[in-house]
Amino acid sequence: QVHLVESGGGLVQPGGSLRLSCAASGFTFSYYTMYWYRQAPGNERELVASISGTGGSTNYADSVKGRFTISRDNAKNTMYLQMNSLKPEDTAVYYCYDPSGRRGQGTQVTVSS
Repeated sequence: QVHLVESGGGLVQPGGSLRLSCAASGFTFSYYTMYWYRQAPGNERELVASISGTGGSTNYADSVKGRFTISRDNAKNTMYLQMNSLKPEDTAVYYCYDPSGRRGQGTQVTVSS
Protein backbone atom coordinates (compact mmCIF):
# COMPACT_ATOMS: atom_id res chain seq x y z
CA GLN A 1 0.00 0.00 0.00
CA VAL A 2 1.40 3.36 -1.06
CA HIS A 3 1.90 5.79 1.77
CA LEU A 4 3.17 9.36 1.44
CA VAL A 5 3.73 11.56 4.49
CA GLU A 6 4.69 15.21 4.23
CA SER A 7 6.25 17.16 7.08
CA GLY A 8 8.24 20.29 7.78
CA GLY A 9 5.68 23.00 7.20
CA GLY A 10 5.05 25.88 9.53
CA LEU A 11 4.85 29.62 9.97
CA VAL A 12 7.80 31.63 8.72
CA GLN A 13 8.49 35.30 8.10
CA PRO A 14 9.03 36.61 4.58
CA GLY A 15 12.59 35.92 3.52
CA GLY A 16 12.81 32.86 5.73
CA SER A 17 13.40 29.22 4.89
CA LEU A 18 11.74 25.87 5.41
CA ARG A 19 12.61 22.33 4.42
CA LEU A 20 9.77 19.99 3.58
CA SER A 21 10.09 16.22 3.59
CA CYS A 22 8.02 13.51 1.96
CA ALA A 23 8.49 10.00 3.33
CA ALA A 24 7.34 7.31 0.91
CA SER A 25 6.56 3.63 1.38
CA GLY A 26 4.77 0.82 -0.40
CA PHE A 27 6.48 1.12 -3.77
CA THR A 28 9.96 1.15 -5.27
CA PHE A 29 10.61 4.80 -4.64
CA SER A 30 13.80 5.09 -6.68
CA TYR A 31 12.04 4.01 -9.88
CA TYR A 32 9.74 6.99 -10.10
CA THR A 33 9.65 10.70 -10.76
CA MET A 34 8.10 12.46 -7.80
CA TYR A 35 6.35 15.81 -7.53
CA TRP A 36 5.70 18.64 -5.13
CA TYR A 37 2.44 20.51 -5.64
CA ARG A 38 0.84 23.28 -3.64
CA GLN A 39 -2.65 24.63 -3.28
CA ALA A 40 -3.69 27.88 -1.70
CA PRO A 41 -7.31 28.61 -0.70
CA GLY A 42 -9.35 29.56 -3.74
CA ASN A 43 -6.53 28.66 -6.12
CA GLU A 44 -5.96 25.72 -8.40
CA ARG A 45 -3.32 23.15 -7.59
CA GLU A 46 0.09 24.27 -8.83
CA LEU A 47 3.02 22.07 -9.75
CA VAL A 48 6.00 23.40 -7.83
CA ALA A 49 8.79 21.00 -8.74
CA SER A 50 9.57 17.50 -9.95
CA ILE A 51 12.53 15.18 -9.69
CA SER A 52 13.44 12.07 -11.66
CA GLY A 53 13.95 8.71 -10.01
CA THR A 54 17.71 9.06 -9.90
CA GLY A 55 17.54 12.70 -8.92
CA GLY A 56 19.47 13.67 -12.02
CA SER A 57 16.70 15.72 -13.57
CA THR A 58 14.69 18.42 -11.87
CA ASN A 59 12.13 20.96 -13.00
CA TYR A 60 10.63 23.99 -11.30
CA ALA A 61 7.75 26.35 -11.70
CA ASP A 62 8.89 29.80 -12.80
CA SER A 63 7.50 31.22 -9.57
CA VAL A 64 9.99 29.28 -7.43
CA LYS A 65 13.07 29.01 -9.66
CA GLY A 66 16.19 30.12 -7.88
CA ARG A 67 14.51 29.94 -4.47
CA PHE A 68 13.40 26.31 -4.07
CA THR A 69 15.48 23.15 -4.46
CA ILE A 70 14.00 19.68 -4.83
CA SER A 71 16.08 16.64 -3.89
CA ARG A 72 15.70 13.03 -2.84
CA ASP A 73 17.47 10.37 -0.84
CA ASN A 74 16.53 7.02 -2.33
CA ALA A 75 18.23 5.14 0.49
CA LYS A 76 15.74 6.77 2.86
CA ASN A 77 12.77 6.74 0.46
CA THR A 78 12.43 10.45 1.10
CA MET A 79 12.03 13.53 -1.06
CA TYR A 80 12.75 17.08 0.07
CA LEU A 81 11.89 20.63 -0.87
CA GLN A 82 14.26 23.29 0.42
CA MET A 83 12.46 26.61 0.29
CA ASN A 84 14.46 29.81 0.68
CA SER A 85 13.56 33.48 0.35
CA LEU A 86 9.97 32.65 1.08
CA LYS A 87 7.26 35.10 0.07
CA PRO A 88 3.68 35.53 1.30
CA GLU A 89 2.47 34.17 -2.04
CA ASP A 90 4.19 30.85 -1.23
CA THR A 91 1.56 30.29 1.47
CA ALA A 92 -0.27 27.06 0.66
CA VAL A 93 -0.68 23.43 1.58
CA TYR A 94 2.19 21.51 0.02
CA TYR A 95 1.68 17.94 -1.17
CA CYS A 96 3.97 15.28 -2.53
CA TYR A 97 2.60 13.15 -5.34
CA ASP A 98 3.67 9.96 -6.99
CA PRO A 99 3.17 9.44 -10.75
CA SER A 100 -0.14 7.66 -10.17
CA GLY A 101 -1.63 10.75 -8.59
CA ARG A 102 -1.50 9.53 -5.03
CA ARG A 103 -0.59 12.10 -2.44
CA GLY A 104 -0.07 12.57 1.26
CA GLN A 105 -2.11 14.62 3.69
CA GLY A 106 -0.11 17.74 2.96
CA THR A 107 1.79 20.18 5.14
CA GLN A 108 0.79 23.80 5.66
CA VAL A 109 3.28 26.53 4.84
CA THR A 110 2.38 30.04 5.97
CA VAL A 111 4.60 32.98 5.13
CA SER A 112 3.61 36.03 7.12
CA SER A 113 5.09 38.74 9.28
